[in-house]
Formats: sequence, C-alpha cells, structure tokens
Amino acid sequence: MNTNLIQSRNEPASTLKQQRRAPTPVAQSNYEAWVAKAAKQSMVLEPVDLGPLGSEDVEVAVEHSGLCHSDLSVLNNEWGISQYPATLGHEVIGRVTAIGPNTKGLTVGQRVGVGWFSGSDMHCRQCMSGNHHLCPQAQATIIGHRGGFASHVRAHWAWTIPLPEKLNFAEAGPLLCGGITVFAPLAMHAKPTDRVGIIGIGGLGHMAVKFAAAYGCDVTAFTSSESKFDEARGFGANQVVSSKDSAALKKLGGRFDLLISTVNVKLDWDAMIGTLAPNGRLHVVGAVLEPIPVSAFSLIMQQRSVSGSPTGSPAAIETMLDFAARHNIAPQTEHFPMSQINEAFARLESGKARYRIVLDADF
Repeated sequence: MNTNLIQSRNEPASTLKQQRRAPTPVAQSNYEAWVAKAAKQSMVLEPVDLGPLGSEDVEVAVEHSGLCHSDLSVLNNEWGISQYPATLGHEVIGRVTAIGPNTKGLTVGQRVGVGWFSGSDMHCRQCMSGNHHLCPQAQATIIGHRGGFASHVRAHWAWTIPLPEKLNFAEAGPLLCGGITVFAPLAMHAKPTDRVGIIGIGGLGHMAVKFAAAYGCDVTAFTSSESKFDEARGFGANQVVSSKDSAALKKLGGRFDLLISTVNVKLDWDAMIGTLAPNGRLHVVGAVLEPIPVSAFSLIMQQRSVSGSPTGSPAAIETMLDFAARHNIAPQTEHFPMSQINEAFARLESGKARYRIVLDADF
C-alpha cells in the first residue's frame, strides 16, 4: 500500500495546495542605486545590498520613477527628518520580480506602482480602519528605506499597487504621490456640483485641475505666473486668476466650496479664506514651512474650515488610478534617463520643470 498517498489524503487541503505551489522566485543580488551620501550632495551610482526578501515583501524591477519636490526636500533635509545615505524616489513604476511567501494578490511579472509609503504595521487602529497612510508606524519609501532611483525597490505587498491596464505606464509614476495627494481631498470633500479653486499650477496643482475638471467641478486655477494661464485652461480650468491680484481675489469673496492649496510659499491667507463660501474649506497639501495665520472670525461667522492631508491609503490609490485610467488623466511630464539624475534634480530645483519629471531606468 502507498503510505504516502494515505498521508496526503489526511493532510489539510491548504497543505496540499502549498506543496503544489510553484517555487517563489528568489530575489537577485546584483542591485544598483543612486545614493546621496549627505544633504545637498550629488547622487552617485553604487551597488547596494538589499538583504533577504521579507516574507510579506515584494521586489520590483524599476522601469520609471517620478521625481517629486519631496525628493528634493529630503535630499536637502528641509524637513529635518532625512537619513543618509539616502536612495530617493517614491513614484515608482515597474514589474514584480520576486515575492515573499506570505504576500497576497500579486504575481511575478505583474506591473505595479510604489508611492510615498512602502509599508505600515497592518494591525493598528488606523490600518484596521483602512487608513493605512495614517499608521503611526508607516514606512516612508525614501526615509530609512531605499527608494526607487535604483534598479529595484521593495515594499510590503499591501503598498505595492497593481496598475490598470489602460494606464499610460511611462507617465503614471507621479500619480502615485502627487496624484493621490490632490485626488484625496476631492474624494473626501468635493461634489461634482462644487466650485473648486486650485492654488498653484505646478507639479501638484496641474494634476488637481485635471482631476477636479474630470470630476465635474467648476474649476478656478490660481497662479502667480501669467505664463501658465493658457496651460491651466488647457488642463481644464474654467477660470484662471492671478494669486497676486488682491482686487481679483476680493471679487471672488464667498465663491468656493473647496480650495486646495498646493504651494509651499506664503500667500495672502486672509484673502484666500475670504473667497470661501459658507461651509467652505481650505485644504492644504503643499508643504509650506511657515505657519498659516487664520482669523478665528473668518472661520466662525461663515462656518468655514481649514484642513490638510498627506497621500492616501492603498485602496484610495487604486481608486485614483482607476479614475485616471477611465478619464485618460496623466501628468504633464519631462523625461530624463536615470543616469542624468543630478541634472534632473537641478532642473526641478530651478523651477523650470513643466510639470513633473520622470526618470527612465537605464541601468
């Protein structure tokens, strides 16, 4: 009698399934990354050791990686939280090359994205409520972790986002950070019938205009650069206003249901809050370092709010990507080979990028 057959019949089905499962591809060992050794230094290409692949981690071969202003801020330690040596890049598009044995829902060869976060604890109240991006232990992809300006990047399976087939993959990287950052407040606070103002037409703002227009809102773009007026209309703005024109701002008093501020500079905040309708909201996603002064009476008398948000949960990112694919929304980009990473950072820092830079892997 075949005793092995008897044994297998008595084993749980899950054990048999595990025995028949094809072996998980093993992570490779020849990795390279562009590394910043200290604040404000040029990056250099080096071999790196990523160590063993975690049981719930996914390894991704990088194809494209967006260059976000947050990368520049971390490079220059503007927020005081950078860790060096640093491998930046958190708007990553690539293909799965290896998966840990406890990963869920992903397969080798699948095209995916990795954004600002590469992991969270998966058990705290925020994670269990679906707000993984608010997890107190959330792992930023470029702070204390190797980011996507590299041949490969790793992330927890929940933060490795499958991409819709209809998405333009070469242009999609900036959606994974900048895109979800401006999409989230629209999803939380706007209705298609609302009047929405977007403050700043740059890397974040131009995507915010596209999303708000596709959502059905009446969109006003605020910019300090008159050279961007026509482009803002091309992105879907119904009106464009100079953010430096105090008279124009005064004429808009009580108009907007939602203002999304994408800038990182001081503004005439009283004037901006004055453009809000009753129950209107100023929502801040631009990392302005100076405090925002707010008059209590300007909020109280019209029942207005001031709020902010970071990126979004994995489910919110998937929703945003589906929306972008359905409405053919993509950031306006400039492409550099990743080997020209230092030149790309210099262009971003100069303020000349229109409007997002994407680095194409050329290892």
